[in-house]
Amino acid sequence: MSRIPPGFVQAVLKGHSALGLAFAAAIYIVCLSGTLAVFVHEFAAWENPKVQRTSQVTPADLQRALERSIEQASGEVHHVRLAIPTADQPFLTLYVDAEEGRTAFVADADGDVAPLKRAWSEFVTRLHIFLHLPSAWGIFIVGMTGVALLSSLISGLCAHPRIFRDAFHLRVGGSERLQEADLHNRIGVWGLPFHLVVSLTGAFLGLTTIIVGVLGMAMFSGDTGRIYALFTPPEPPENSAAAPILDLQPMFERLPDGDMLERITVEHPTEAGAAAIFDLRNEQALAGVRSVGITRSGDIYYKKNIADGSLGERVFGALGPLHFGWFGGGIVKIAYGLLGLGMTYLAVGGVNIWLVRRRDKGRPAPGWERVWAAVVWGQPVGLAAAALCAVLFPGGHYTALIAIWGGVCLAMLAAAAFFSPNSLTLGGKAAAAGLAVAIGLVHAVSLGGARVSGLVWLVDALLIAVGGGVLYYLARQGRRQRRPDPVRE
Repeated sequence: MSRIPPGFVQAVLKGHSALGLAFAAAIYIVCLSGTLAVFVHEFAAWENPKVQRTSQVTPADLQRALERSIEQASGEVHHVRLAIPTADQPFLTLYVDAEEGRTAFVADADGDVAPLKRAWSEFVTRLHIFLHLPSAWGIFIVGMTGVALLSSLISGLCAHPRIFRDAFHLRVGGSERLQEADLHNRIGVWGLPFHLVVSLTGAFLGLTTIIVGVLGMAMFSGDTGRIYALFTPPEPPENSAAAPILDLQPMFERLPDGDMLERITVEHPTEAGAAAIFDLRNEQALAGVRSVGITRSGDIYYKKNIADGSLGERVFGALGPLHFGWFGGGIVKIAYGLLGLGMTYLAVGGVNIWLVRRRDKGRPAPGWERVWAAVVWGQPVGLAAAALCAVLFPGGHYTALIAIWGGVCLAMLAAAAFFSPNSLTLGGKAAAAGLAVAIGLVHAVSLGGARVSGLVWLVDALLIAVGGGVLYYLARQGRRQRRPDPVRE
């Protein structure tokens, strides 16, 4: 890379800066929300702390939960998806699609069901996938953001020929611009494999609708349904006559041995043509999902094993686990969380470098500095305010959290017209930290001495400790700045 011509390096550096600035806010929001989305299953367990934990369920438990969820649904039930308990979400969840919409339930060890609290976890997931925009536009923008991030990584490598040679060279205490640039480059190269994998898989997942649309036009005269049919199970033989709720228990005898049951999707459970699709996962394979579809009569009408499929099917099946870190257990999730924070800092630091460089050249952009400070700190404040609302009103809908998050972000942008970047930064840090402490305390008090898992206490303790630590640091920093200088005295 040291042989790359200087003119080419300068041209690529300008393109790298322009691309990063154009998508800076979107990249920042997607990276920050994606870091939170890694732990969405843990958030679901945290939102439902008093639900009885269970590691295993029997076919009889599943059948009882299925029947009781259908009894509580509004209108005719079309589909029911049962998510089997896992280590990070240790309870049975059921999602019922009926005429009145989708309802989520959680089942205890006896099969009794209650509404599932999921406002915060669903808010985080939808923010990362859709940016809370209409789904088609939101997924497209997130996909383009993934492409921009991937392009920025590649152009950043080409624009810094010495980036690998200087991988552990960090200038601290000197020029603010050089310090920011070194930290930006070091984080970029240390987490490069992760950054490339996440941006590439995110681009593919986000642009799926565009890819499917192009393939549909090219191959099937615009019929995208035939493209989706290549990846989704077929509908079971149709028979809409009324019938008792589908009995899942005899179907377990038809399932292959060795794999772990992950989910069950029940099609038209109260019709004669009812069927169930069992998804089983091979823990030894990243894309090791095996699906078996069984009709009411016990016939197998669908079989699919991604591990034995084509290379394209295996790659497509691995995109989700690779992107979110949902493989390898808690250690992988923690690593994804830390690396995700590093990627979030890359988005912030890149704009900071540009702003400092303009200031050093005598062309400061104070307006953009205020706006960027408002964008950067409006997100953690807005996210924390939404999380506090979810704790105070646990039965609410995620749309209320969108209103709170959006209102806080707009208020921070409005404040940029009146306050300096330093004031916005300090205010944002203090507000986010204070809200984090409030979330942990309110959630811990709401438990009321109930016996809950250690994960719930750990999340509350981390929120209080981190928020309290930031408040203490800010208070000490403020006292140090107000303290008179004895030399000048």
